[in-house]
Amino acid sequence: MLNNKEKSFNKNIDIKLWKEIMLYSLPYKKLIIALSVVMLLVAGVDAILPLLTRYAIDNYIVAEDLNGLYGFSIIYLVIIIIQGINIFAFIYFAGKLETEMAASIREKAFTSLQELSLSFYNQRPVGWLIARLTSDVHKLSSIISWGIVDFVWGFAMMFTIVIIMLRLNYRLALITLVVLPVLLIISFYFQKKILHEFRLVRKINSKITGAFNEGISGAKTSKTLVIEDRNCDEFTGLTNKMAKSSIKAAIYSSLFLPAVLVLSSVGTGLALWQGGNAVIQGAITYGTLVAFISYTVQFFEPVREMARVFAELQSAQAAAERIISLINTESEIVDSKLVIEKYGTILKPKKENWPEIKGNIEFRNVEFKYTDNEEVLNNFNLNVSAGQKIALVGETGSGKSTIVNLLCRFYEPVDGEIYIDGKEYRNFSQSLLHSNIGYVLQDPHLFSGTIKENIRYGFENATDAEIKNAADLVQATRFINKLPDGFDTEVGEGGDLLSTGEKQLISFARAIISNPAIFILDEATSSIDTEMELIIQKTINKVLKNRTSFIIAHRLSTIKNADKIIVLKDGKIIESGNHYQLIDRKGYYYDLYQNQFYNRRESRKTRITS
Repeated sequence: MLNNKEKSFNKNIDIKLWKEIMLYSLPYKKLIIALSVVMLLVAGVDAILPLLTRYAIDNYIVAEDLNGLYGFSIIYLVIIIIQGINIFAFIYFAGKLETEMAASIREKAFTSLQELSLSFYNQRPVGWLIARLTSDVHKLSSIISWGIVDFVWGFAMMFTIVIIMLRLNYRLALITLVVLPVLLIISFYFQKKILHEFRLVRKINSKITGAFNEGISGAKTSKTLVIEDRNCDEFTGLTNKMAKSSIKAAIYSSLFLPAVLVLSSVGTGLALWQGGNAVIQGAITYGTLVAFISYTVQFFEPVREMARVFAELQSAQAAAERIISLINTESEIVDSKLVIEKYGTILKPKKENWPEIKGNIEFRNVEFKYTDNEEVLNNFNLNVSAGQKIALVGETGSGKSTIVNLLCRFYEPVDGEIYIDGKEYRNFSQSLLHSNIGYVLQDPHLFSGTIKENIRYGFENATDAEIKNAADLVQATRFINKLPDGFDTEVGEGGDLLSTGEKQLISFARAIISNPAIFILDEATSSIDTEMELIIQKTINKVLKNRTSFIIAHRLSTIKNADKIIVLKDGKIIESGNHYQLIDRKGYYYDLYQNQFYNRRESRKTRITS
């Protein structure tokens, strides 16, 4: 149901990767500075509380000075209130940073997707992409924001506490901290194990997301093929794999954190034992012992927290690697610097510099193949004058769709050139080229929203009158006016609330409204009924008048009036001419037409007799 290969990533903490990730936090440096300052204040207050306790014990409790203790308690309460304000501030700043960074990274990733070529989408499941933009982004933004909190607070606490402990009693401090090297060794061991399992979890999660998407979008196909049980088995296999890796990660984490807890308790026990002896011998006061034990507990608390964050960092790095790899993916189709300077980019076009496209097209010695597969086109040549209607005919895999994909520059020739109006088409920007091509697919995709909004996608500045004119031109107004909300009718996700023919007409209107110089009908009438085909056929000639057009159709009756019919086989032109010329030659096209005509006649007889 889902086949997705992912590259392997670095098994250790990747400093270079995290430096790149932190670049995305630069726009929020003021917020990060504010968060860091607040965390230093929190750490500072946490660090002085045991000293205040020591002072109270030695100066008020031991001396039984209740008046002094009362005044001290008020000061202590004020400090606690200040600490409460600090904690509110750091939670607010961290939450704000997490939300804004998630939005920024998600926007950057989505923008990157808009600039990638069609081949990128053909090689990756939808679920893989959804997982990158949702769960991975959330994981990454969370560790950046809350990781800053824990690291700043943790390092500040540990550094301050070590200094204070050494000042109070350096011998006792060294005895207490003797467990620290062991703690570091354990941390490095477990982080490798946890990182490995979290990477597997993220990888399988992508496949599960893809399985969800395919299971829902392909529900009808699954039911007609009766493969629900197979889908369930595959999905169960994925969830079991994810559960297995998650359990392993949980086991390592469950061993790691208790190990830290035990070692910190050993440190506290050493402090109590040695400190107790020192009190008995009169080397330190009761207040100093209490403060020292408090500092010992406080010291290992940030160590435990940082150990937890470090474990989460492993999971976040797995997410970060995938997000950055997505953002840094380079499109296979890239405009040159000179073209960008003149015509702009996909996202920032310079429409004021765009020339008018007439529609003269030439394929000159074009060769093309998909990845490492055998060639689809070999030394392909074709001349099309502006306004000509070209029909492409041939078996599946003969190169029909490849020709129009190359013309749209979804792909580029491996060798040879394509010229538009006498100019090599890579000298035009992608956005300029695409804006001059109207494309109607066999299975048209409509966006969630209204009919009006979908037609306007073809030309964002279109007025309501222009939208209606486009709908009138393709005779879509007939069915639109019958809908309760007319042009404001919701089409549903992917246009599921409309029939295939209705979606086809909306797709026609959307393509026409921008008044493109070149029009492509990619098997546009092969999935609709005869009545709808007649409706569309009546408007095609009018729509395509004075426009260069390419038509791919299974029904040869739809291309009788084409100026030129190109018959393809194995990526080469084997016949060329208009319908009547090719019929007279009684070649390959003649056989196709006769077979199709016979099959349709037999089909009509069957319907009549039944």
